[in-house]
Amino acid sequence: MGLGKIDALSLRGQATWVGQIRRTPCIRSVSMLPAFQRPIPTATVCGLLTLACFLLPSASRCMGQDGKDWMEQLARRELTQGDKSLKYRILEPAQATEALPVVLFLHGAGERGDDNSKQLVHGVSQFVSKDAQSKHPCYVIAPQCPSGRRWVEVDWSADQHDLPKDSSDSLALAVAIVRDLIEQKKADPTRIYITGLSMGGYGTWDAIARYPDLFAAAVPICGGGDPKTAPRFKQLPVWCFHGGRDGVVKPERSREMIKAMEQAGGKPKYTEYPEAGHDSWTATYANPELHQWLFEQRLDAKTLKP
Repeated sequence: MGLGKIDALSLRGQATWVGQIRRTPCIRSVSMLPAFQRPIPTATVCGLLTLACFLLPSASRCMGQDGKDWMEQLARRELTQGDKSLKYRILEPAQATEALPVVLFLHGAGERGDDNSKQLVHGVSQFVSKDAQSKHPCYVIAPQCPSGRRWVEVDWSADQHDLPKDSSDSLALAVAIVRDLIEQKKADPTRIYITGLSMGGYGTWDAIARYPDLFAAAVPICGGGDPKTAPRFKQLPVWCFHGGRDGVVKPERSREMIKAMEQAGGKPKYTEYPEAGHDSWTATYANPELHQWLFEQRLDAKTLKP
């Protein structure tokens, strides 16, 4: 999930719902209950359980296709450089016969850790599903930022921040994973994409400021960056998203980045969901229009730097 405060918001929503449950008058006879509230006959329950026994194998197969079993399609890896390391998951398309696009996915603060699994909770499935891969085959790289670290070491609650002098270790290692795929001739260097939500949205803005010639497009969601860096990536295709009622990361953080790009001569896209809070990523990653737009973006091969 996002930056952690969303937990409290969700719990408050549940508490409100619980508090609205109506008290039911005392019932002296089952016959007084409405039909939908009466106990289910034992024979009916037994019949349903028997039916479930036959359906479970089918349900299991469905889980393999549509449930969380899709996560196992992403191999578990770890990159180590000196005394620094980063765990990550990677989807390597089967039977790839040519260099393919790469999607670098940066998760939010709630998914940090070392289990190499939590970072897959939000958004990743939309790039890994059979339908997505049939339309847009690509490598998907989902690194996991360690606990206590950030993709960009800045204060998320601040109204603004300056680009740190150096990249965070986690972001630098994530970029190294992408560069390694390019060196192996597996990745199409003209179609490297980056996206991230919340903390990952900050990381996305930071990455394109530091490596503007690496990425063909960027999709930062509910994050923020340093507006002074906009001239560095003004020509980069960017589609930014934010919730108008985000109480965790102010929508002004995205608005100011879009404004800075426009003032620098860029033409970014910006979508703000008026009624959405911090979770502006669910609707975004489920949007087929976003995927179509993203995979249409390419770098000019003539401008690629060795």
